[in-house]
Amino acid sequence: MADEAAGPALLQALRREVGNRRTWETKYEMVMALGACGHVPAVGFLAELAQRPTDDTALYTALGDSIMRLRGPQEGFVAPLEWCLDRGNPMLTDGALRAVAASRAPLDAGTVDRVLDLLDPLDPCDSLRYWPAVAAAEWPGDRVRTFLESCAAGPHAVIAAAAATSLENRRRRLEEQA
Repeated sequence: MADEAAGPALLQALRREVGNRRTWETKYEMVMALGACGHVPAVGFLAELAQRPTDDTALYTALGDSIMRLRGPQEGFVAPLEWCLDRGNPMLTDGALRAVAASRAPLDAGTVDRVLDLLDPLDPCDSLRYWPAVAAAEWPGDRVRTFLESCAAGPHAVIAAAAATSLENRRRRLEEQA
């Protein structure tokens, strides 16, 4: 419900739950809720969790998403995205890119190139391509169009549909600017 008042209790509960290996779904939802309610004091603990090894690998996706949602409005979206990319964890990156897409976060050309450098060598069906395909309509540069065209022509139907929609939105936006 994105209630800011829930933040302190959620953070306290997450700190208690971290050691419980049976509750990965609960931890995932608590991390997502911390991001949704905008509890910025949780950033340090979430960043610490993102650097810990865990068998609860889906948790990294939630961590990337929430770190972006909490840090992005405060300091811009480039720094937290770069931080997530620097960790070298595809699931953390996927969560961060999901937050970029959901928030329509503006990225500079250098950061876009870094994301595309990561994605270009991946298999066309790699799910890490999905959120960038959603978000890229807003990204600067001709390289973005090439990425979207490649995804739209690819074999993964969901990624192809997202890329086709982004290409159409990008075309409209560019026409409006002209």
